[in-house]
Amino acid sequence: MKRHGVVGVLAVVAMLSFGCAKTPVTTMGSTPSPAGSPLSSAAAEPAAHSGGTAPTSQRGSATSPAARPIPSEFVAVRDLEDIHFDFDKYAIRPDDARILDRNASWLKTNANNLLLIEGHCDERGTNEYNLALGERRAKATMDYLVSQGVADRRITVISYGEERPQCTEHNEACWAKNRRAHFLVKRG
Repeated sequence: MKRHGVVGVLAVVAMLSFGCAKTPVTTMGSTPSPAGSPLSSAAAEPAAHSGGTAPTSQRGSATSPAARPIPSEFVAVRDLEDIHFDFDKYAIRPDDARILDRNASWLKTNANNLLLIEGHCDERGTNEYNLALGERRAKATMDYLVSQGVADRRITVISYGEERPQCTEHNEACWAKNRRAHFLVKRG
């Protein structure tokens, strides 16, 4: 009898450890402007990797599965350059603002294109924390582009957290490459 209880507990622990299939957080439309500082001092400390989550998709304040973009319909464009972020931050850095100015210029010239901004993080921190931070990075990027005259209705943001790294080494140079906002377009 005791053995069955241990097996049951191990099964529950295994399910919690592996979690659900991971899906990104998607937000479309205008959003409030983030302040650019860490979420909170308690949440700012990187934590051990935890189980998966099932994030939601949004367009502005309304949630609608029909309004969700299909990321596979978007493609990278050579003229749109990624921007990068400091550890545990989502503030736009001055050098990255210049990149965003060029990206905004291209987007205004190519007004028929829809934009998908992907928010990414390095591997430090929990899945939940990194999904939230990736979303804040994508939203901060979107807010900057909107302030430069790009229509917010053309922009969708999505967070992949730590799930799609550009670099897989475990060092600061690699982590810096992964803390980014990446741009994809869909011909409208």
